[in-house]
Amino acid sequence: MAGIGFPISGSGGSGDPDDWRSQAPLFAEIEKLMSWSGGPVNWDLARQVAVRTAADGDVAPTGDDRRAIADAVRLADLWLDEATDLAASSGDAQAWTRVGWIDATLPVWRQLIDPVAQQVVDGLGGALSGGLGEIAENGLPEELIEQLPPGMKDMLPSDPAALQAMLGPMMGMLGQVGGMLFGSQAGQALGALATEVLGGAAVGLPLSGTRALLPGNIAAFAAELEAADLDQVRLFLAIREAAARRLFDHVPWLRSALLGAVEEYARGITVDPEQLQRTAGELQGIDPSDPDALQRALGPDLFAHEDSPEQRKAMRRLEALLALVEGWVDTVVAAAAHDRLPAADALREALRRRRVSGGASEESFAALVGLTLRPRRLTEAATLWDGLTAARGVAGRDALWAHPDLLPTADDLDDPAAFVVPDGTGEDWVGDDPIAALEQLAADGDRGPVEGDDGGASERGSD
Repeated sequence: MAGIGFPISGSGGSGDPDDWRSQAPLFAEIEKLMSWSGGPVNWDLARQVAVRTAADGDVAPTGDDRRAIADAVRLADLWLDEATDLAASSGDAQAWTRVGWIDATLPVWRQLIDPVAQQVVDGLGGALSGGLGEIAENGLPEELIEQLPPGMKDMLPSDPAALQAMLGPMMGMLGQVGGMLFGSQAGQALGALATEVLGGAAVGLPLSGTRALLPGNIAAFAAELEAADLDQVRLFLAIREAAARRLFDHVPWLRSALLGAVEEYARGITVDPEQLQRTAGELQGIDPSDPDALQRALGPDLFAHEDSPEQRKAMRRLEALLALVEGWVDTVVAAAAHDRLPAADALREALRRRRVSGGASEESFAALVGLTLRPRRLTEAATLWDGLTAARGVAGRDALWAHPDLLPTADDLDDPAAFVVPDGTGEDWVGDDPIAALEQLAADGDRGPVEGDDGGASERGSD
């Protein structure tokens, strides 16, 4: 993990020589950060770090930028009306800065990261509680007592239970330190993402409730492409943004399915108690006023965990959903832009490479919560949606979003052709009637029972 950055505010002080806080605003900031009580991640710190990371090179949209984006989204909606049955979203398109993207998407990131962070903090707390219980029975180890300053040795109570009560506040301190560590790391990851994202739905997640593009980042992206016309790049990205927004606006269960897969993954996280013991040894002798020293002592391995079978299943479901979202957007945008935008095919390939390869920001986020944002199976998902469009038409393809049990699963991505034409002829396909499709699925023993629409996408069959 990277070191925590402590923003320092104020410089003049009150002028009172006894008011040491005014002379050392760093201590006031540390006190403020350590008083966070809003959950396992210190999101005040996360936002400060994210904004500081993204602000370098951030530019405010001009009036021309806003008009160009609004015009591009209006044209995108006209083209998409022919490429999908999902209706256009309402509301005006937005032109965002990087900081605007951070502020608009932070509530969703909080929903994604908090469950993972909470499991890690709880695991650390449980391990520490066990250690305190051992102290209550046996007292502090002699080798640890010998390393204490003489004055502190004299302060130790002889009764082990009293010693445990004295050390109890460490539990609260653990939560504060954990919140700072996660807040710093989350802020750095989100700030890095803000320098790369091109729109509000750039990573396949429902991060905001509006259609938005980042003109500064789009201009930088267009500059990276050879012979790329900025107007064409902006229009192509507007089509992608409008298509993704239609999907999330008109598939009500999709948002909770994605977030639910993350929460299911988080429930299986554990902390290695042996690593915790090694960390406790590293904490001896560090300078408590040096936050980087504290984080170096804690180290990245403290938050490492090996995925359980349940976690791997949840991750497989999440990766499939992300791929299906991105693949559907890819297919719909290609249909809307192919014959109208000369650079459409080149831009489609450039964005595919960009999404599949990821970047340093996605690696940072993956290291934080063990989740990879990029859809690993984007090519297979796009192939599946292309095949569905050819075999069943736009209405038949889009009807699959009517219920989570109708969607392809991770197993279906292994063999897209078999899902497109289940029996080799397509005669069993029930058209664009989702009720008939659900009844058919319920009758197919190999597909499993149909679950209620509880906001989570079920996996048919086994992983």
